[in-house]
Amino acid sequence: MNILRELRRRFAQALEPLATTPQELRELVDMIRPAQDARFGDYQANCAMPLGKRLGKPPREIAGQLIDRLDVADLCEPPTIAGPGFVNLKLRDDFLTSTTSEAAADPRVGVLPVESPRTVVLDYSAPNVAKPMHVGHVRSTVIGDSLYRTLKFLGHHVTSDNHIGDWGTQFGMIIFGYRHFLDKEAYARSPVDELGRLYREVNQLVDYHDSCERRKTVAQQIVTQQAALPARQQEATAALEKAPGDKKAAASIKKELQRFESALANSQAELAELDKKIARVQGDSRLALYAAQYPRIGADVLAETAKLHEGDSENLRLWREFMPPCLAAIEAIYRRLSVTFDQALGESFYHSMLADVVGELLAKGIARESEGATCVFLEGSPAPMIVRKQDGAFLYATTDLATIRYRMREWQPDAILYVVDHRQSLHFEQLFATARLWGYDKVELAHVSFGTVLGDDGRPFKTRSGDTVGLSSLLDEAVRRAERIVSENDDSKPDGPELPPAERSRIAEAVGIASLKYADLSQNRTSDYVFSYDKMLAMNGNTATYMQYAYARVRSIFRRGQVDAETLRASRPPLLLSSPAERALAIELLRFSEALDMTVLDYRPNQLTAYLFDLANCYSTFFEQCPVLKAPSPELRASRLLLCDLTARTLELGLGLLGIPVIEKM
Repeated sequence: MNILRELRRRFAQALEPLATTPQELRELVDMIRPAQDARFGDYQANCAMPLGKRLGKPPREIAGQLIDRLDVADLCEPPTIAGPGFVNLKLRDDFLTSTTSEAAADPRVGVLPVESPRTVVLDYSAPNVAKPMHVGHVRSTVIGDSLYRTLKFLGHHVTSDNHIGDWGTQFGMIIFGYRHFLDKEAYARSPVDELGRLYREVNQLVDYHDSCERRKTVAQQIVTQQAALPARQQEATAALEKAPGDKKAAASIKKELQRFESALANSQAELAELDKKIARVQGDSRLALYAAQYPRIGADVLAETAKLHEGDSENLRLWREFMPPCLAAIEAIYRRLSVTFDQALGESFYHSMLADVVGELLAKGIARESEGATCVFLEGSPAPMIVRKQDGAFLYATTDLATIRYRMREWQPDAILYVVDHRQSLHFEQLFATARLWGYDKVELAHVSFGTVLGDDGRPFKTRSGDTVGLSSLLDEAVRRAERIVSENDDSKPDGPELPPAERSRIAEAVGIASLKYADLSQNRTSDYVFSYDKMLAMNGNTATYMQYAYARVRSIFRRGQVDAETLRASRPPLLLSSPAERALAIELLRFSEALDMTVLDYRPNQLTAYLFDLANCYSTFFEQCPVLKAPSPELRASRLLLCDLTARTLELGLGLLGIPVIEKM
């Protein structure tokens, strides 16, 4: 049972005569929340204060009226009013006991499926084929997978669709590299590694020539800015002398000068970055030779891409040759992460649909020609959304529009969620606005954005050489460190090690990968966070290692007491909540459903990790204060074992919704 949802439903009935609009009613109902301090009750309603202000009445008077209208006698003790008008609610002991007992006997630990399930399409992970998956793919993959698991558990109809990048310019780069720079022996040994090398080198050469061209512009820009700077400084000084007492004018003059100086500094920083890119190629004799041999490599890459998209037989043959090993490499990563998809419809799947999409947009007047390109101009948008370039090539936006149309026809979803980096925010704003103009205005289109994984220097996490960190090597390192921790923990046991080497390795794989996933999921998804192996593998704090250890510690009680949990459950012993710690644990267990509601409300898995951490801490307090196997009576022993079992099952289920396995022994 979701107690908070039920309390809010009943408060809504009491508040309805006082609310002027449905929006105000929703806002007032949202002010019923779990109490922050157990001394004042289990739940608290703070809605009397805003109502009192609007109605011009004392909030305590409004709170009294609410209590008179409120029907919660079967759930709570008589409500009380505290302070200026807080309504405090304490759950009845008999209700708490019976509801917790029902949860203990329920395979879903008391979480009911939603009454009105939605049809949801979840778009996440979306790596580019023929490029190794890297640290940047972690967030999209694990956040999306967790939301998929949670929405499905709650009863929604969910389709996960991995929109793989299998058709873009990267294949033009790889095909060009294959034809000109291929190491046949390396390709025979490991096609994926060699294709990845070809992509990186061709991309670097394209970037080199682009940087050389851009450098000319930026260098001239700096010359112009530096020449103008003295005059700007003199003008600012003169202007300040004319208005010595006008602080507002002085601030404006200084701000304008700072803007100009900042523009110069930005130009100089860009020039320095361009020089680094250029030096990296010129300092490598092989790359420097290729750069001299292929001055038009950027155009050549686009030509290879165009040939592929136009159905050139040889380019298609190469594409079909490259795809299987590349997809197998991606699938190997997903297996380690325990991530699966219902669909994996890549960009190539939609290619034949793109011309029709542009034709429809033109026919409906949503798009129009502009300087040879086909664009959608959206009010308030800083730039048009291009759906077909001057040369006839389509773009990501075109493919994404075709994807929306296909998904709407195929699955008729109520919502399509895109778990994608926050840097794509403008793209999705334009995409959704265009889709609504196109007629898809009844479906929820949401960009579930997330921040960046940072290194200790506060910049995007990279290797010491400046390369993006590969996801496979990231997982390997997490597992290696986890195995050291598992071994040290096992070796330090009073009666000697318990785990054979194979079991240590299995546990290390589970702990290492879980720690990486949990470290990401425990962050507010919209925030950047600093990556740290030490923090994510810590045995205390809000980490997967701590959560897995908490579960293992609960299960060890049953092993030591030689208690079969299923037999205990089936016997349904009466639950005795005689101490504050037992009562607090029971309430925390019943809040699991509330945590899941919070998780899907704004698509934030960190709501679930926060709940599980609170539950583990609450159990720790219970364990310290309430002997289980040595309880004073058989009845109390059975009751406390039942609480332990429900805690373990809730931890197991909650971690499972995060895509994290539990460990029976650590």
